[in-house]
Amino acid sequence: MKRLILIRHAKSSWSDPRATDFDRKLNKRGKRDAPFMAEKLAKRGVSADLIISSPAKRARKTAKHMAKAIGYDAGGIMFEEDAYSFSAADVLPILQGVDDKYEVVFFVGHNYGLTDLAEQLTGEVLLNIPTSGMVAMKCNIKKWSEAGPGCAQMEFFDYPKKHLK
Repeated sequence: MKRLILIRHAKSSWSDPRATDFDRKLNKRGKRDAPFMAEKLAKRGVSADLIISSPAKRARKTAKHMAKAIGYDAGGIMFEEDAYSFSAADVLPILQGVDDKYEVVFFVGHNYGLTDLAEQLTGEVLLNIPTSGMVAMKCNIKKWSEAGPGCAQMEFFDYPKKHLK
């Protein structure tokens, strides 16, 4: 059994009109929410054998917050060019190509690809993974190449607004 945690990057800034989508930084809320949610993940006792991230600036920063919170060496984050995608069809092959020695994988990326992928893998209707949101699932597979529709059961779906009082 494998475990997958899909993590949407934290809220990004649109304040610099010259910045490309790829180069957008985290805004004030993103800088607050990414470490907050990373700590929530750490408190659940979740660790990663591998963190894969989109190379976009906002995803990189989010991945580094997650790594720091769980004691994962940020130098070991795998920045995958093809993860800079908004399509589940592009993300699934990345997961299917993960080395089977990794049991728990974090994947930091973008919507709507992550929401669509979570829905496909679990059969759950999520509609939207908010920024800094995460979906953890147990995958009933022995090899990552077996990842596909219906292979997983959702463990939890968490996001910052769940913690507002």
